[in-house]
Order: sequence, then C-alpha cells, then structure tokens
Amino acid sequence: MRRYPGAAYIVGEMFEELSNNPTARITMKKTVAIIGAEGKMGSAMACVIARAGYRTLISGHDYRDLLALVGRLPLLEAKIRMQVPQADMGIVIDPKEASWEADIIIPAVPYEAQAAVAQEIREFVTGKIVISVVNPMNQGFSDLLTPPMKSAAEELAELLPHSRIVKAFNTIFATDVKVPDSKDQVADVFVAGDDSEAVTQVMELVRDTGFNPVNAGNLSMSRTLESMMLLLMNIPRRNTCGSVTGWKVVQRSSLPGRPTPEKSTKFAARNIES
Repeated sequence: MRRYPGAAYIVGEMFEELSNNPTARITMKKTVAIIGAEGKMGSAMACVIARAGYRTLISGHDYRDLLALVGRLPLLEAKIRMQVPQADMGIVIDPKEASWEADIIIPAVPYEAQAAVAQEIREFVTGKIVISVVNPMNQGFSDLLTPPMKSAAEELAELLPHSRIVKAFNTIFATDVKVPDSKDQVADVFVAGDDSEAVTQVMELVRDTGFNPVNAGNLSMSRTLESMMLLLMNIPRRNTCGSVTGWKVVQRSSLPGRPTPEKSTKFAARNIES
C-alpha cells in the first residue's frame, strides 16, 4: 500500500484484521471506493457517501499523475472532514487497491477514460457492485458518443463481465449531488441493473445519501437514463426556465388541482431559480 505524508489512512492492516474476523465482518460498514475523486462528480459523491456513514476510499483515475493526486486527494479529504468530522475515510492512490478493498466501486471518470479504468480494475472487482455514473456526451453536449442501442453502462458491463453493473446518479449534476433536497422536494435518482440484489443495495445507498431512489428497470434502461441527462442539459439553453437540477417522478394525485387518484406518474424537470 502506498502511503503519503499528511494523509489519514484507515486501510491496510486494520482492514485485513477485520476481514479475517467473521464476527467483525457482519458489523462492518460497507466500503465504497470513488475512482476519480479529484473530479467534480467524484468529489461530490465522496462527500455525500462519507456523510451517509459509509467507509469511503478516495482514489484518482490516473494514479500515475502522482504529483497532482498527492496534492488534490488530501485537500479533498480535509474539505470533507470539515463538513463531516466523523467521516470514516481513507486515501488510496492506486485504483486497483481501492477496488480490492471496496464492496462498491464508483468510477467517476470521463467516458473517454472508462475503458482504461475498467481494464485496470477488472481482476479486483469480480462479484462486486460497480456503479456507472458516466454520461457519454460530446463536447458540445449535443449528442451521445455511444452507438445506437448501447449505453455507457452496458459497455462497462462488457468490460467487466464478472461484476454487477448498476446505473445510478447520472441524472443529477455534480453541483447538486451535495444538496439532495430543494424547496422541500427530494431529488430522484434512477437506478437500473440486471442484478436485483445489487439494485437493492444501490437503492439503499441512494436513500442513505439523501435522495429518493427510483427503480428504472434493467441495465438496458441506461440508454434512456443517459439520454435524459443529455435532454436535461439542453433544456435551460432552449427555454427560459432557470437552472435545471434533475428529473422528478410526480404522482398524479400529488399534483395541484388534481382530484384523487389514479396510480400513474409523469416525469417533471425540477427547477431551481438562479
């Protein structure tokens, strides 16, 4: 394990001791590794997951850029600890080591880096949950980079065939991840995956981080979820609606002026005034 001055670590020997103790394993909190924690989405995810009480490992997506990571990751950890003094956190520079120690792995990396990161961690994430938060958009945010009938999450599943891939957190902007609710409305996070037990665990993580989990179906629904974020980014550009934060599933019975009830829902973009 590579250790760096000035950073707090809660991995290594302590982890091995607990891992070899069956009784301790039952009560151990789940460990979530954020690969790409130096980025906007990665740092936001690290903050809310640490705040939710999960053991959180932060790692860079290019550990070879040590000079940058040694500066950024301890700074991120310090910022999170200012907000969450009780955070159970550790810095693991190498994504492979972080993946080996974690129960849930979140590669919060650009779409262009997804294949390289997946190749690197592949042998360390067998049987584990890997959450795809990637939105594969072009630079102008006018189209998706994935081929028709294929999502970034499905590509990740092909790259990591022995992992349990779940799509989540991709329909929320990084700046809003730290603020699950606004004007008494809790943001929805759509969760899609083919492994029902993995989906259940990710929905629990979503709930623990302060969001409202919505089961969106199988992993193939990631195509729709990734397109939803593309649409969300274009709505403010073409309409005078202020800054858009996310999608919200609204029950018809809860809409103003509606008599009671059919159990149907509709999508609504939730706006926050600039």
